[in-house]
Amino acid sequence: MTRRGWLLFGAMCLLWGIPYLLIKVAVEDLAPSVIVLARTGIGALVLLPIAAARGYLRALVPLWRWLLLFTVLEIAGPWLLITDAERHLSSSLTGLLIAAVPLVSAVTSQVLGSEDRLDSTRLLGLGVGIAGVAVLLGLDLHGHLGAALEIALVVIGYGTAPQIITRKFAELPSLAVISGSLALTALFYAPIAAVQWPSHAPPAKVIWSLVGLAIACTVAAFLVFFALVAEAGPNRATVITFVNPAVALVLGVLLLGETFTVGIALGFPLVLLGCLLATRSAPGPAPLPAVAEV
Repeated sequence: MTRRGWLLFGAMCLLWGIPYLLIKVAVEDLAPSVIVLARTGIGALVLLPIAAARGYLRALVPLWRWLLLFTVLEIAGPWLLITDAERHLSSSLTGLLIAAVPLVSAVTSQVLGSEDRLDSTRLLGLGVGIAGVAVLLGLDLHGHLGAALEIALVVIGYGTAPQIITRKFAELPSLAVISGSLALTALFYAPIAAVQWPSHAPPAKVIWSLVGLAIACTVAAFLVFFALVAEAGPNRATVITFVNPAVALVLGVLLLGETFTVGIALGFPLVLLGCLLATRSAPGPAPLPAVAEV
């Protein structure tokens, strides 16, 4: 990659690695719906005018049903579930569990008829990755089964939503799809957040966490991601999937005092190795996987 490509790649690893930390801080004082509204509302206010000015939004109208489904699977559902799960799970464990997304992507692509078939190496990768998730859950879950189920649903959503992009929105700019999804999510959560709005102003650290989630982890992250795909191609861009959880782990341990457990030491390498093997494919171009992970 070029120097610019490496700089964009490094920025993305950080921008999509820190949301787990910021969510953990914000959820101590705010309801999950309020956090999701703040993040998507501000994101939509910034990105939607850009998409509209470039004439991108009109093409979404005939595909509104698919846009709604993509929104539920990629943003509206996962961002609420992640936030709610972090009321019980550490930010580092949450990030590491979501690292299993490529495993689900490998399976869903087969179910939906991908030409890139599972071979023995990829099947081995699925087994290794599942074993890593089992180690993480078995050693670090500590009874929070509801939170684990929420993250499982997130992983399924993140692993499935890109299939909609590649099959229904491949000809559209990613900015159109993302800005439309953010706007739909904000509209949905606005009345819910109004009911759950805090009775007093949250601490400064919570406010700054919301600002970071909205501006850095949503607006800036998507713009940088689109630039990275244009600079380095979609295949290299997706490698951030394997780095983001490590960033979440380091930040959680260093800044929040979360414990580096035996489950993390044993399970995370297995998850990464499994993902690398399971997503191994033949050389060739790949469609843009417009994934809004956190």
